[in-house]
Amino acid sequence: MAETEAPESLRLFFALWPDAATRDALNRAGKWLHRHWDGRRMHADTLHITLAFIGATPAARLETLIACADAVAADAYEFTLDTAGYWRHKRIGWLGAQRVPAQHAELVERLNESLQAAGFPVDVRPQVPHVTLLRNTSGGDIPQCRPVSWTVGEFALVKSVTDPDGAHYTVIRRWPLAPNIAPAPA
Repeated sequence: MAETEAPESLRLFFALWPDAATRDALNRAGKWLHRHWDGRRMHADTLHITLAFIGATPAARLETLIACADAVAADAYEFTLDTAGYWRHKRIGWLGAQRVPAQHAELVERLNESLQAAGFPVDVRPQVPHVTLLRNTSGGDIPQCRPVSWTVGEFALVKSVTDPDGAHYTVIRRWPLAPNIAPAPA
């Protein structure tokens, strides 16, 4: 009896993927936090904010995921990451926001609605948007950090591959967000 090959599976997630200037600022924040807490710094090219984790997905469903994202209409926004945090149970040091813009919550909600309608499982817990900066850290007192301003103008579908060196990410596709232009004062 011949063995049938399992269909190719991709480990996927949707994320905010920083531009070069934001990535550099996040990387500097990671260096700063490392001086306080030690641990293993994340590589600059892996820094992101997860919007929806899909996980192992048959490659044949990739087009369905793309269609889900195509259906999402959301506005661009400014995100200020101004709070360092530590999750003891996972030994993760992160950078997050004291105030999450309404547009971010709307983007996550619309993306999850589209994914759920297509039969993908979604995490219904309230999202804590953050950028993981350190792993295997002991944490400590939470220091005051220099804020990182992020102009969010798009979101991305990302493939994750883990090897002995750690996780490596490849952006599969990006979707622009609508410019959020405030009306001129009267």
